Amino acid sequence: MENFLNESFDLKPKHSSEEALERWRKVCGFVKNPKRRFRFTANLSKRYEAAAMRRSNQEKLRIAVLVSKAAIQFLSGEIFAAKSSVQTSESDYVVPEEVKAAGFQLCADELGSIVEGHDVKKLKIHGGMDGIAEKLSTSTTSGLTSDTGLLNKRQQVYGINKFAEAEAKGFLVFVWEALQDMTLMILGVCAFVSLIVGIAMEGWPKGAHDGLGIVASILLVVFVTATSDYRQSLQFRDLDKEKKKITIQVTRNACRQKMSIYDLLPGDIVHLNIGDQVPADGLFVSGFSVLIDESSLTGESEPVMVNADNPFMLSGTKLQDGSCKMMITSVGMRTQWGKLMATLSEGGDDETPLQVKLNGVATIIGKVGLFFAVVTFAVLVQGLFMNKMQEGTIWSWSGDEALKMLEFFAVAVTIVVVAVPEGLPLAVTLSLAFAMKKMMNDKALVRHLAACETMGSATSICSDKTGTLTTNHMTVVKSCICMGVREVGSNKKASLCSEIPESAVKLLLQSIFTNTGGEIVINKDGKREILGTPTETALLEFGLSLGGDSQAERLASKLVKVEPFNSTKKRMGVVLELPEGGLRAHTKGASEIVLAGCDKVINSNGEVVPLDEESINHLNATINQFANEALRTLCLAYMELENGFSPDNAIPLSGYTCIGIVGIKDPVRPGVKESVAICCSAGITVRMVTGDNINTAKAIARECGILTDDGIAIEGPNFREKSQEEMLTLIPKIQILSYGQTYTCKAIRSTFDEVVAVTGDGTNDAPALHEADIGLAMGIAGTEVAKESADVIILDDNFSTIVTVAKWGRSVYINIQKFVQFQLTVNIVALVVNFSSACLTGSAPLTAVQLLWVNMIMDTLGALALATEPPTDELMKRSPVGKKGNFISNVMWRNILGQSFYQFMVIWYLQVKGKAMFSLDGPDSDLTLNTIIFNSFVFCQVFNEISSRNMEEINVFKGILDNYVFVAVLGCTAVFQVIIIEFLGTFASTIPLSGSEWFVSVFIGFLGMPIAAALKTIPV
Repeated sequence: MENFLNESFDLKPKHSSEEALERWRKVCGFVKNPKRRFRFTANLSKRYEAAAMRRSNQEKLRIAVLVSKAAIQFLSGEIFAAKSSVQTSESDYVVPEEVKAAGFQLCADELGSIVEGHDVKKLKIHGGMDGIAEKLSTSTTSGLTSDTGLLNKRQQVYGINKFAEAEAKGFLVFVWEALQDMTLMILGVCAFVSLIVGIAMEGWPKGAHDGLGIVASILLVVFVTATSDYRQSLQFRDLDKEKKKITIQVTRNACRQKMSIYDLLPGDIVHLNIGDQVPADGLFVSGFSVLIDESSLTGESEPVMVNADNPFMLSGTKLQDGSCKMMITSVGMRTQWGKLMATLSEGGDDETPLQVKLNGVATIIGKVGLFFAVVTFAVLVQGLFMNKMQEGTIWSWSGDEALKMLEFFAVAVTIVVVAVPEGLPLAVTLSLAFAMKKMMNDKALVRHLAACETMGSATSICSDKTGTLTTNHMTVVKSCICMGVREVGSNKKASLCSEIPESAVKLLLQSIFTNTGGEIVINKDGKREILGTPTETALLEFGLSLGGDSQAERLASKLVKVEPFNSTKKRMGVVLELPEGGLRAHTKGASEIVLAGCDKVINSNGEVVPLDEESINHLNATINQFANEALRTLCLAYMELENGFSPDNAIPLSGYTCIGIVGIKDPVRPGVKESVAICCSAGITVRMVTGDNINTAKAIARECGILTDDGIAIEGPNFREKSQEEMLTLIPKIQILSYGQTYTCKAIRSTFDEVVAVTGDGTNDAPALHEADIGLAMGIAGTEVAKESADVIILDDNFSTIVTVAKWGRSVYINIQKFVQFQLTVNIVALVVNFSSACLTGSAPLTAVQLLWVNMIMDTLGALALATEPPTDELMKRSPVGKKGNFISNVMWRNILGQSFYQFMVIWYLQVKGKAMFSLDGPDSDLTLNTIIFNSFVFCQVFNEISSRNMEEINVFKGILDNYVFVAVLGCTAVFQVIIIEFLGTFASTIPLSGSEWFVSVFIGFLGMPIAAALKTIPV
């Protein structure tokens, strides 16, 4: 079975090819209810539609860009012609009356055509950026006003920033889908025929009992199934809402504030940084070095430069580099991204490997079950024909015999109902939905279903340092300014200014406040707020504590060029035009990189002196000292530039004067050391992958318990130079890797075939998150690009939450194994009992109604009970499954076959010796015996369900009361079984049992538990 599953039903956790997705669908043979079974699989036709739309977008935008370039050339070369064109075109455009009445001078369609069509001509016609802003009644500096009435008017004219989504299915839709089960429909026809024949022969109500029993059973199965499916859909709907919670920085009422992207309106001024997603169509207002990745919309991998000459920004694209302000012009379904997302959302997520594997199991068992059902029907019919031939009545048929034939057919169909485990793939979805909902409460948002189960197999975690292992609350605690090392504390900052020459302080403050990706703003509460990364925040706080004035520094000089922080260069820089004339460049970044570009330094007297060997050694020793104290180090430097510098030139990398080095403290998160220890005991290797100084990384790794005495810390460039043989011996010992996340991830996966989880927060981490088996992005510090590439978002940026995700992943995997073990046991016993009985006695002991009840116990109710077991700490004390483990393990086969053999032997003994054992005689003896067999069979399943809670441990009662769903399902099953036996005998073909018969039935079921415990002692 495992070979067949690996051959036809093997799917990657991520990035599966369309061929692989198509292949397993074709192999799936007999499917009772395609609508239900394939509900949580990808809609490939919708995906092809989305791909076609992408290709269409690509062509449209390519043409728009060519037209826009031609327009720019035309407008710049033919000024007079352009002016006359403006006059003509302005008269062509008529503002709709409803737009005028709302106080605007541009309609939504006109705005959309400008940005989507990259129409430079139209943009100039409407007065450029400022003209569009005026016509939209907004300001590029203070944004929209927050007046609710005005915002509502704007919303009515231009729409909301949401794309159309399919309406949520109601409960009755799930009832209808549950009714699409082919076998249930056939049973419904059987029930109808039974009703007609029964009433014609025996009258009402006696003749209707059998037919009504089947109808009631079908309805019960349908409504229980629909309820379970509807609850799942509600859970997924809640999770989808959480996935879409994206906030962005917006200026309204001249105040910077965080706002949901779904509240944006045309005219809003949005602030974007590297890694952000453009939330709606709009126009570039101001910014530096903006590179836009439009591949998500157009498929083009080449980034596009956005500036005042090419100001068009499209929704769904991402900032690959730079930072800017943009003005929103079109939102929601008026953007190409909105239309594309509406189609993509119908395409759905890829199915998970477990879903596909269990579809394979269902396919195999379905074929076996269909074969047994046909043979059972043939044997029963052959027995009836043989009797009639012996009696010589082959050509005369009574109503009873016709009903008998119908009953045989119903039993055969019901065997198919029980034998085809349609609930197996859906049990995965049920378990994943339950786990994802609980993980959301534990601060982990699962974006892709497959990640939840893959995390349970993780063998290695490559964790980022900053913000994941540390708190991400940074403060400057040490500095080396003007060659002097000083501690920076709340009571020492005033003295720090007095110890440093005034000229050096001025340069330091200018560097801090102008060369920054952060910003000091007044929020809507009127309070000062520092925006930016924790590193930028720490430096700005340091500058403020030295008495600096951010606004004054920024106004004193003009920004000529900005090169935002780049993870490849590990530095950022600006060029300033000074008030007294001349240009000055400031740079800051990784200490060893920036210091290597310095040839001068400011000494203790505030004088600029050459950087000699002694000074270099002193500064390098300071960097190492800070790093060994687990401090993050940054070097700040400046240089005077020649007047010939052009903004088109790159900022120089060398020739700088070192201002100083700062040491930033980022404390280790509480509980990280314990979480790392849990991972080690669970067989998961934790590695720190960071862009920081290797000595800083070592100090923090020791504090976290990651770096051990025999562990290796290595830098990315050195690691990449190693040969394959060297990597084989090196990788198992590597515990810290500096600069090289994507390559490390690939090396570990390819060399050792491990299941690798990678954490990250920056745009530079996106390739590693995408490549990894499980990408874990940080919810607080993470950029939108990182989150889009990730499978799970850690909402509190805490390493302990990653351990929780691993625990839930293992829980999902184990829970599905428990359910499969339980369901396969019922499948095997039900098939063998009915088949053998039909062959040997000419009748089936379990009727259609009884088998439908058994099917519900093992399918929907069994999944509810076993697939929703919460995780235990014991799960993190076993080794991970990895990529090579068989899903249906030897332990499972041992339990399945052992329990099936016991149940079959007991039921067969009851069939053969039951009448003598219970002293049954008289006309009701057969009915009583069949009722005892049915009752014993059901209680065997009830107690087997308890035994299945743990496949290896003998104590299966541990924590049973913590899972109220399990207890409720067991309780309901037992109560309803009593009702069926004692009160619904007419419909279910049962008869009330005596106390002793009840005791024996329950005892037979209970005896399965010690047998299950004994089986667990057999080594496999």
